[in-house]
Amino acid sequence: MKKTPYIRLDKDDAAVLLVDHQAGLLSLVRDIEPDTFINNVLALADSAKYFKLPTILTTSFEEGPNGPLLPELKTLFPDAPYIARPGQINAWDNKDFVKAVKATGKKQLIIAGVVTEVCVAFPALSAIEEGYQVFVVTDASGTFNEITRQSAWDRMAAAGVQLMTWFGVACELHRDWRNDVQGLGALFSAHISDYRNLISSYSVCGTTKKAA
Repeated sequence: MKKTPYIRLDKDDAAVLLVDHQAGLLSLVRDIEPDTFINNVLALADSAKYFKLPTILTTSFEEGPNGPLLPELKTLFPDAPYIARPGQINAWDNKDFVKAVKATGKKQLIIAGVVTEVCVAFPALSAIEEGYQVFVVTDASGTFNEITRQSAWDRMAAAGVQLMTWFGVACELHRDWRNDVQGLGALFSAHISDYRNLISSYSVCGTTKKAA
């Protein structure tokens, strides 16, 4: 098997594409628990906000059964490019979407969406063909079942797409805790209960040491 080189995410050269996190499509996600999935999507979105990454929102046929975009995403990114595709299944087939991606000037694309084997895989594979470095956030992308998910992962990985989790994305973008302990800790605490306990313990110990 050919070894794929390690390409690190760079916060100065990355953009986030949130594809089709729509009310109707969200009802199809069965490979991740609903509450966990929404938390992961918002964790990725909060990470994009924290690292000030250009973010693009897109929907597919939202006037039909796919439904409107998750409202929290609109709230988080009120000024982000919002591409409501009239019918194209592959977002990369929409000229406005591709134009918005190219306008970021970034070569690394962090992609998540619903459903994994279509709304995520199609633009991810298309972007790879265009020469972009593509990172798919697996736990912020959902689909019907584990078999479908694995098939999508295999196809994308074979084409050179890197598969990551939102937590891995945040850590690789941050690089060094000393850059901002409190900020990254707050981000993790907001979305991982165990990490909230860890940070609380750290804060208490820090206060105790200062008092001593």
